[in-house]
Amino acid sequence: MQKVETQSEVAPHGGPPARVRVFSGIQPTGVIHIGNYVGAIRQWAELQRDYESYFCIVDLHAITVPYEPAEFPQRVLDAAAANVAAGIDPKQSVLFVQSHVPEHSELMWLLNIITPVGQLERMTQFKDKARRSKVGVMAGLLNYPVLMAADVLLYKASLVPVGDDQVQHVELMRDIAERFNKQFGETFPLPGVRLTKGARIMAFNDPNVKMSKSIDGSYVALVERSETIRKKVRAAVTDPGPPKKGSKLDDATPGVANLFTLLEVFAPARYPEFVAAYEAGTVRYSEMKQVLADAMVETFAPMRKRYEELMQRPDDIRDILADGAKRARPVAQRTIEEARHRMGLR
Repeated sequence: MQKVETQSEVAPHGGPPARVRVFSGIQPTGVIHIGNYVGAIRQWAELQRDYESYFCIVDLHAITVPYEPAEFPQRVLDAAAANVAAGIDPKQSVLFVQSHVPEHSELMWLLNIITPVGQLERMTQFKDKARRSKVGVMAGLLNYPVLMAADVLLYKASLVPVGDDQVQHVELMRDIAERFNKQFGETFPLPGVRLTKGARIMAFNDPNVKMSKSIDGSYVALVERSETIRKKVRAAVTDPGPPKKGSKLDDATPGVANLFTLLEVFAPARYPEFVAAYEAGTVRYSEMKQVLADAMVETFAPMRKRYEELMQRPDDIRDILADGAKRARPVAQRTIEEARHRMGLR
């Protein structure tokens, strides 16, 4: 696979080059939690100020696993409202639903013809999900990374903000883009990745696995009530006692490391103080959790208020998504026309 470019290779020090385009997507899972916020939405809100940004509710990806069709439209609205409440500005960014721009599916098919099955079968997430599937392995799950490649290449994005668990997918889309360019002519830029510090937020009750809505007690939702946030942070797994004097944070147990990751995100001014206390063997996890919970409550309270206001006006959310699709589609259509022409599909 292609070695993925880092942020510095795409955007040199001193600021991003003019008109660099960013694409990223989030699934309408029904619960947007702090892992999604730290690993995606928070970064999106920062990027939109300096980059031409396309952010997508990837509903076609979400249906590769069992779901309830009757609940699905509401999940899409929830995801859109949570993104806007967390800082995505529909005037600065293009926020839309994947299936509202049918060129995503068409480009996926065109890219399928140059993507080896063996390469897809080696994808780590495919192997993990296939192993855990109770209904068998469907073609959609296998082709998930090809659709992800189509999402990014359709907009000729140069930068893809992802967590470290998605880097393999960006490597694959670079392989696909290079293969297409060699076979049919220069068409797609090779996208680079921007990794987010703290992108892998682990489950509060089992810090050996990534935070997930499917694990009860593992996550804090973006629009969680303040008292619930405090309760869940207090219950987060740590060590039974303070570390030995001279301990290094790099050697911390997963639960403790997870709390420090969150503390650095939400209370950066207090982070050095608790690192020093940890290394001195004097850290009090109860105090650390209190500081973290206070900071998270302060961060998320205004988001919850904005989310609740938006959800009282669902037609406004639908209008935002419709406008986003209207802005995204001309870009997608130009790319499809170019790809079809180069492939002899005229």
